[in-house]
Amino acid sequence: MSPLVETVLFVFGLVALGYFAGATGYLRVEAGDALSAFAVGVALPLLLFRTMLGADFQGSAPWALWATYFSAVTVAWTAGHLTTTRIFGRDGQAGVVGGVSSAFSNLVLLGIPFMLGVFGQEGFEILSLIVSVHLPTMMMASIILFQLFGPKRSEPMHPIALISDFLRKIVANPLIIGIVAGLAWRATGIPLPAIASRFVDALANVAGPVALFAMGLGLRKFGISGNIRPAIALTGIKLFLMPAVALLLAWLFGLPPLPAKVAVAAAGLPSGVNSYLIATQFGTGQALASNQMTIATACAVVTLAFWLTVATMVFG
Repeated sequence: MSPLVETVLFVFGLVALGYFAGATGYLRVEAGDALSAFAVGVALPLLLFRTMLGADFQGSAPWALWATYFSAVTVAWTAGHLTTTRIFGRDGQAGVVGGVSSAFSNLVLLGIPFMLGVFGQEGFEILSLIVSVHLPTMMMASIILFQLFGPKRSEPMHPIALISDFLRKIVANPLIIGIVAGLAWRATGIPLPAIASRFVDALANVAGPVALFAMGLGLRKFGISGNIRPAIALTGIKLFLMPAVALLLAWLFGLPPLPAKVAVAAAGLPSGVNSYLIATQFGTGQALASNQMTIATACAVVTLAFWLTVATMVFG
């Protein structure tokens, strides 16, 4: 068995193990919420903090990397929105859910441990460049679209209030805190004390397995219930169109091999829980979002291996 296939099976095997634990009743599905809160609120921020301390971002062409990834996001989001509204006849709010489901990769719970397993620390550092911009960009886009397509207010939200809401969410986001804190400590040039390093390492080292297991439990909670055809269509956009666009643009922009492969793999990741959360805010499309997330995650076992193989053939 090739190392790539083994890594893909291992990563998704941990997700499946979490799903199985919930499906059999061995663990309550609600335990996934607690594990996810620990992973996103403690372990993954510390992993990002540690990465910022020692990362070497030289040669990773961040502007070309960001242009590659977010152009793919724009194409997939537009395709998902139009597919939901024009082909399946849903309203604008459901169209936003379709767009998010087609473009919002699960870069944290699945992406971070996946990149560490496939590309090692260097690949994870490149992914961190995407994560640092991805969270603010997608959150701002979601806030704006929620105002455009969400429940109509008697008075539209003032732009200053929009910006204030966005900044409040960014400042409170533990992943952003981990990145900023790591960069700030790095700027001081002071080595992290040995005891602090032991604490950071102990918690950061369990981030990947805990995040994957928690994701599996979460998938069990969401399940599949109706809206299968549009969910399958959005899954096709997420797992095929978005990485294909990223592959083409990475080649056109002349990205170095590793950043190119990371960009393609990041674009090929299945959707995360954010689409479901936005659907819940809108009060529509919850079944569509949960179905698409579950189907895409199951199919990504095969499609990610496919895109990594293609990217390796193209970029070496």
